[in-house]
Amino acid sequence: MPTVMGMADSYTHGHHASVLRTHSWRTVENSAAYLLPELVPGCSVLDVGAGPGTITVDIARLVAPAPVIGIDASDDAVAAAEAAALGIDNVSFQVGDAYALAFPDDAFDVVHAHQVLQHLARPVDALREFRRVSAGVVAARDVDYEGAIWYPQVPGLDEWRDVYLRVHRAVAGDPAAGRRLKAWAQQAGFAEVTASASVWLFESAEDRVWWGGAWAERAVASSFATHALEHGFTDRDGLQRIAAGWEEWAAADDGWLLMPHAEILARG
Repeated sequence: MPTVMGMADSYTHGHHASVLRTHSWRTVENSAAYLLPELVPGCSVLDVGAGPGTITVDIARLVAPAPVIGIDASDDAVAAAEAAALGIDNVSFQVGDAYALAFPDDAFDVVHAHQVLQHLARPVDALREFRRVSAGVVAARDVDYEGAIWYPQVPGLDEWRDVYLRVHRAVAGDPAAGRRLKAWAQQAGFAEVTASASVWLFESAEDRVWWGGAWAERAVASSFATHALEHGFTDRDGLQRIAAGWEEWAAADDGWLLMPHAEILARG
């Protein structure tokens, strides 16, 4: 997921290498397919919360030669995105704030935000700002962590979700943001909101090793771990149980994990 784009908001996950690995997996195909009909050549795009830039670069290839700008609150994320975009002439990256975009009204045909609104304390205000700079459509996609399901029922993953939900809410935003996207867009004043849904499914041996391994490391080494300890939601032993739970799930031949996402296309 990209870094949080409200500069006043804290970011649950941080920028540990284990986090960036999972963020760099994201493409238009696996994370923004609902937006594909809008991404035609000549369509200018602002990607809010671009993170390491993999989705942004994909978008740039689809809409070339139109300009695509990715913004993020993190200097490190912007630097990583710039490195990923070498050789793509119509994309650029800069540090920015979702609540105060440094662009005039109606500057872009599409404003896109993937896994951003869940980390903002004021998602409706951010959507109003996205609406201001959009001459066409605002697109947003967010996971709903409360709706995640998995098999087998590993106790360590039950503990992970309990701790994660509390950490996320304590740091900033709403881990069940997906179910609220349509309501937030309506509150932001959009005249037309089209909602859809899609999932990430991790079930192959390769996917389980990759996703479970990344979260086993995140559980003890990322900002998630730091926040969990600072807020007293668990201790080091608890984090180790969570990491072991992810490893147990990844090793299960029948392992299966689904993460539901909501999506909106908002206009007017």
